[in-house]
Amino acid sequence: MIRLAIVNDYELVVAGVAAMLSDDRHRIQVTALDPQASSLDGVDVVLYDTFGPVNSSMDFLAELVRKGGAPVIVYTWKLRPDVAREALVRGASGYLSKALTGPEIADAVQAVLRGAIVVSPDVEPPETQVGGDWPGRADAELTAREAEMLTMIAAGMSNQQIADRSYLSINSVKTYIRTAYRKIGAQRRSQAVLWAVQNGFTATPDTTAATEPVRTP
Repeated sequence: MIRLAIVNDYELVVAGVAAMLSDDRHRIQVTALDPQASSLDGVDVVLYDTFGPVNSSMDFLAELVRKGGAPVIVYTWKLRPDVAREALVRGASGYLSKALTGPEIADAVQAVLRGAIVVSPDVEPPETQVGGDWPGRADAELTAREAEMLTMIAAGMSNQQIADRSYLSINSVKTYIRTAYRKIGAQRRSQAVLWAVQNGFTATPDTTAATEPVRTP
C-alpha cells in the first residue's frame, strides 16, 4: 500500500484528491500532512498542493524536500515551464497539473516511487513537447497525450513499450489510443500508422526521447 500524503491547508482539497483516487484505494492510501510537520515519517510520497505566491511556494517546497524520507510531487494549476523547472531544481520529483485524472495521478505516483521524475506534458516548454505541432493535430482535436500515443505507434512501438516510455499504465495507454482512433477515424493500428505518417506524426529518436521524464542536471 502506497501512503500518499497531501500537503494543503484545506480539508476539501484532501478529500477531493482522495475521491479522484478512489478507484486505486487498494494500492494508494491518501492522508493529510500537517504543513508544519517536522518530518515525513510514515509517508511514501508527498503531493504538495501549492498555494500562494510562487516564491513562497518554492521556499516551502525546498523545506519539504530537506525533511527527506519521501519524494515530493508538486500538484498545481501553475503550468508555466519556468516554474516547473524551478520546482525540479528545488528537489521536486514531479510536477503535475491539476487537470490530470485520478488514474493519471496514480500512475505518476507509482512512476516517482520507481525513481522517475514526472512532469505533465502541458507544462513542458513547446520545444520539448512530445512530437511538437503537427499539421493534422488541430483538425483532429487531439490532446497532447493522444498525439503522443500516435507518434509512438507510428514509430512501431507496442502498447507495453508505450506504457513503459510514457510512465502510464497499460490500461491508460489503451484508453488514450481508443480516443485517438475515434478522433482520426481509425479502426486498426495500420490505419492509425498511415494517418500518423500522412499528417506528419513521424517519430525521430529525439522526439520519442522527449516522452521520458524531465530530469534535473
